[in-house]
Parts: sequence; C-alpha cells; structure tokens
Amino acid sequence: MTGRFANIIVDISHENVDRPFQYRIPDALMGELEVGMAVMIPFGRANKRIKGYVMEITNRVDYDEMKLKEVDSIVKDGISAQADSIKLAWWIKENYGSTMIAALKTVLPVKRKIRQIVKKTIICKVDAVVAAQKAEEFEAKHQKAKARLMRELAAQPVLPQSLVTGKLNVTAQTIQALEKAGLLAVHVEDLYRSALPQNLSLSSSKKQLSENQGRIVDSIAADFKAGVRQTYLIHGVTGSGKTEVYMELIERIIAEGRQAIMLIPEIALTYQTLVRFYQRFGDRVSVMNSRLSAGERSDQYERAARGDIDIIIGPRSALFAPFERLGLVIMDEEHEGSYKSESMPKYHAREVAGELCRMKDASLVLGSATPSIESYYRAKKGKIKMFVLKERLAGGQLPKVYVEDLRAELKSGNRSVFSRRLYRLMDDRLKKGEQTMLFINRRGYAGFVSCRSCGHVMKCPHCDVSLSEHTDCYRKLSRLVCHYCGYEMPGVTSCPKCGSKYILGFRAGTQQIEELLNKEFPAARVLRMDADTTRNKDSYEQILSQFADGAADILVGTQMIVKGHDFARVTLVGILAADMSLHAGDYRAGERTFQLLTQAAGRAGRSALPGEVVIQTYQPEHYAVVHAAKQDYEGFYEEEISYRDLMVYPPVAHMMAVLVLSEDALTGAEHAGVLVEQVKRQFGDKRPIIVGPTEALIGKINDVYRYIFYIKHRDYQVLTTIKDALEQTLHVREWNVDSVQFDFDPMNHY
Repeated sequence: MTGRFANIIVDISHENVDRPFQYRIPDALMGELEVGMAVMIPFGRANKRIKGYVMEITNRVDYDEMKLKEVDSIVKDGISAQADSIKLAWWIKENYGSTMIAALKTVLPVKRKIRQIVKKTIICKVDAVVAAQKAEEFEAKHQKAKARLMRELAAQPVLPQSLVTGKLNVTAQTIQALEKAGLLAVHVEDLYRSALPQNLSLSSSKKQLSENQGRIVDSIAADFKAGVRQTYLIHGVTGSGKTEVYMELIERIIAEGRQAIMLIPEIALTYQTLVRFYQRFGDRVSVMNSRLSAGERSDQYERAARGDIDIIIGPRSALFAPFERLGLVIMDEEHEGSYKSESMPKYHAREVAGELCRMKDASLVLGSATPSIESYYRAKKGKIKMFVLKERLAGGQLPKVYVEDLRAELKSGNRSVFSRRLYRLMDDRLKKGEQTMLFINRRGYAGFVSCRSCGHVMKCPHCDVSLSEHTDCYRKLSRLVCHYCGYEMPGVTSCPKCGSKYILGFRAGTQQIEELLNKEFPAARVLRMDADTTRNKDSYEQILSQFADGAADILVGTQMIVKGHDFARVTLVGILAADMSLHAGDYRAGERTFQLLTQAAGRAGRSALPGEVVIQTYQPEHYAVVHAAKQDYEGFYEEEISYRDLMVYPPVAHMMAVLVLSEDALTGAEHAGVLVEQVKRQFGDKRPIIVGPTEALIGKINDVYRYIFYIKHRDYQVLTTIKDALEQTLHVREWNVDSVQFDFDPMNHY
C-alpha cells in the first residue's frame, strides 16, 4: 500500500470516527506504514504526542500540503483487535464501494458514554477490638453514623456499600471520612450488564454425535490442529443435527485457546440457540443484537475485548466482536438474505467473514439445508470443502408434501385463503391436540401481477423477471415496470393469456389470516409472529416460548417463523402464497422461493410424530415448487445454474448495481446517464453488459430521486476497477460522494 499521506483517526469510539486528520508520511516510514497501524502523531496547537490509527494511505492531499504535520513514529505494540477492525473496514471500503467512515462505523465496537455499573464493598482495616473502641469514641462525640458503621464492622468486617448506605443510613461523606482516617477501605468492582435471558440453566447432558456428525467434526478439527484454514460447507437436511456439530466444533476450538463467533440470520433465532449454547458453555457465551440496550451492547463488546467470553451469538453485526483470539466463525443458514446489509456499505457477512478468518488465521464453517447457489457453486468447483448430512437426527422422516393448485380451487368455487386440503388437515390437528404453523410468504409483496385462473405472470420480455405494479394514486392508473431495464407497459385488467378478469396483485397479511382463523376455528388458540407483534425487546422469546410450551395450537407468521425453529408437536405446516417470492422481480426469485418452501416444510415432523406440509400456489409446475416439494436440492440447483449461465447472472458471472441519488429528478437521471456513458467509453473493450439506467424500484424516498443501472461481467475484478473509476469521477466532478451507492453480488471471496 503506497502513498505520501496518511488519514488518521485519533479516537476510534463510534461517536468520533467521523473526523479523520491528514498527515505527511516521512521518508523513513515510506512503504512501512499500513492501514490499521497505531502511530504517534503531533496533535493540536501544542503538538502534544498522542496515539492514532491509520485508516487510509493515499496520494490525494485534502488540505494545504505545506501545513500538514508528519507522522512521528509507529507504535510497535499497536497490533490489536482495533487495528484488525480498521484493516477490515478498509477491505470493506475497497470491495463494496463506500466511504471509509461508513465502513469504520460498521466495523468498530460501539463506545458510547454509558454509565458503568459498579459494586462497592466496605472493608474494615482494623481488628474487631479496635473497631469496637472506635465505635465507643464516636458515640461519645455524638457522631452516631460513624459509631453505627464501626460497630457493624466490628461484627462483620466486610459489608456491601449498598447495605451501609441503605439499612444503616450512613452517607457517602461519612464513609469517605472513615476511609481517610484509615479505618476502612472501599473496594470497587466493575459489573457488566448481562445480555442473557433470566432463568437459564446449565445441563450436564451432551448428545452423542452420529457417525456422520463425528466424521465432520473430526475432519475440521484435524485440519485446524494441522494449521489448515479453509471454508467448509455443511449441507444438511432440516433436522439433521447441524447445531450439535457446531457446538462440538466450538468446544474443540476453545480447547485450543481460541474463540468463536456463531452467526444466525434472525434475532428470532437467538433465544432458542442461546439456550442450547448456554446449557453447554455457561456464561462463557454471550449474545449481540440490536434488541440489547446500549449499555448491554457496550458491556458485551468490553467483555469480548477483555477475553471474558469465548463465544458470541448473533446476526451479522456479531461478526465484528473484538475477539483477539478468534479461531472459528460459523454461519448458520448461510443462504439467508438477512446476511446482506441493505445500507451502506452493502457488504455480505459471508464475504466479510471469509476475509476476517484470513486476517485472524481462523476457519469458516457455513451451514444450510438449502445452501446459497454461490456456496454450492464454489463447492462444486472444489473451492470450498463440502460435507453432507442426509438423515434427520431423531430418526424422523421428512414430511409428506402436498402441492395445492389454487387455480383449481378457484374453478371449484373455493375463494378462501385456505385450500380444502389445508382446512381439513388443520381441523384434524386441532382434534388431535397437535400444532400447526402457517407461513405467509410476503417477500415480493409489492411486486408481481398474476392471473388467478391460469397462473400467467406479467414478465419483462428482456430480463426474464416479473414486472412490478405501480399505481398513480391521483389518476388511479397502474403501469407495469421492469426494475432492471426500465421496460414499461400499461396495467392490465384481463389476462392476456386466458382472458380472465382475475388478474391482480396478491394482498393478504398475517393479521387477516389470524382473524380468519378465529372465525373458522373459534376454539383454536392462535399466536401471530410478525413485525408488529415483535416490536418489544423480549417479544420473540415470549411468543416462541408460549408456542413451545403448548400454549397455542396455531402459529401464524412471516419468514421469521420458518428458520431453524424446532417444535416437537408441530405436525402440519401450511405455506400460503408461495408465489409471492417466486415473482419478486429479482433474478434470485427462484432460489429464494425454493429455500423458503424447503425451510418452511422442514418445520414439520421433527420428532417421532409424522409431519405433513401443504404448499398453496398458482404455479405448481414451476421448478422451484416441484423440487421444494421433493426436498430435492440437487435437482433445483442444476436447473437454476443453467438459467444463471444463460442470463449471465451470478455466480456464473458477477453483477454490480449503481444507485444514483439526487434531490432533483433531472439531475439524477443526467448523472446516471453520464456514468453509464463513461463505463461504455472507458471499459468498452472489456465488454461489460450494462442494463439501464432506469428509475429504481422505489423511485423517490424522502424527496430524494433514485436511478439505477446494472453492470454484469464474468470477471469480478473488472467490476471493482469500474467502481474505482466511477468513484474518481465523483471526486473530479465534485459530486457528493454519498449520491452514488454501489452494491455487488457476493464476490465468492470465502
């Protein structure tokens, strides 16, 4: 990394990283300085020497070069978790197209001014006889509070200060006076806020691994002992015991003196995962997620930095726990879209985990019943090592799956949300005292338009994705738009294929389903789990605990209920509106639908009780539905990868989205056009495929207009080079750097 200037931050608390300072690099340090290094610098008018961290090395000078001060020296012992965090932020900035400040605020631990909780203890410094004598002396002088405290200390030489100031009614000033007189000492101990739920208990029992599970653990652990670091994919059917493999692996890594991060895709999964890990590892495990208070979150970071915990569990932000001795990162349900950040920088946790493991000399383990196409593609190419678990751990069979054609239901006169089979099976479960989960697939909610009679979906003729419906709220006119290329056509009132008038967007939510259940099955106890019912801190745990304890017969919810949960008495899963994600206007729609349907089906029959699944769809012949019903990942993958290859989509190729933001619509469109023309002019010989520019899916947010274009290429490095060139254009033209955002597909960097 070369350059003549260093941008340095002097305080890497979350609140102050937005103020870097630029310094000249002296000849003596040229070529030696690296991002993340701790350095001593002259600071302020008095040129006081303080420590700072190098966040960028550049040849671009942002101030008057003659006024810049020089870096003084490198701090030789400055390698730390914080230095690694800065290096990781730099890598994110370089690979995902964001500012360094945005990357730093993503990666660095939160360090707000949180009131520290302390425990104070009063310790008597004289023996009991002297303490009693002093009590009498103070009594004679009518110093009753001092006398009261010394009399108590004569009987009990160690007392909690809370008891002294409370029940004994002794003030802090009195304590200070006795401390100054040498009669007592105040011991102060920092306490950390617990992030763990109450009433967790340890368990001495440890499940015996199956032969296949043991083989996986032994192989990865042997690699680790031998110094081999690589990425592993555990492809295990739902209920095959991947979590037991994770826990055994972590135990072995901890035995090597290292630490582990366990990533889960949803906060809703935290409680169930945490209970299992706490029972095994006790208070050496903690959790990080957005539901913690600022104080709880700050304390968990501090505990991690001090080495007081060995395991952190949480969603993608837990990846940035400041572990010094990180040895293992496990990413459960690695296919989940929630691992991708939707705000700048738009990083993917799987890619960042791969880079973090390289930095820390750690191993990365990915797990899923429905691996991402990217990970499976890499496994097929031999880039990562794959293990397969084909049997359910409890010996139960995969559920029987029924695919119900809603077109036939409509023709037979059934206009209910529930197919006749699903209604009959729900009634049966209620009579048997077994439980049902109803999953409403709301992904793609604002998206496609389809015919309820024949299943025809309105698609873009150029991009093979569904058209999205936009309605003019003033003129009540609708139009159908492709958000890849900008193709547009008027809204339709009848199906162009069969002529039916039943062509429209789907509208159904969890609340409507709950109301319908209460009407159809008034005796049923129904729980609803969605964004509205999980707003409070402990709402996830409360709903899931009630359902696990048998306090409800039916659980209705969105995708948060179908990921990783294990309920022994659930024998029926109903999947409503499978088509919602099938036509979400995204090239990944087929993959996401297959994953959701397979994961949802996997919630049924996880114990000795057999399970059944009902998938309701208007397109039962779609390959994603067909293969999900068979639980056939390999068959789905072969069809999906052929489609990706044909359309030049990831992972066979790579794609970068460039989003242009502007408070003026014409300016935004003009800027997007300028950037597209630059790519064509500067990189035409590389033959990139450019789609757009066009108005984004949501054309305006908070009075800011949004335009987007896509660039596809089979070489990822070409896309990053284009990104760098566009960033340079922003600087030269003095456009606001925040007005252009870059979003890459997973780069297969793991």
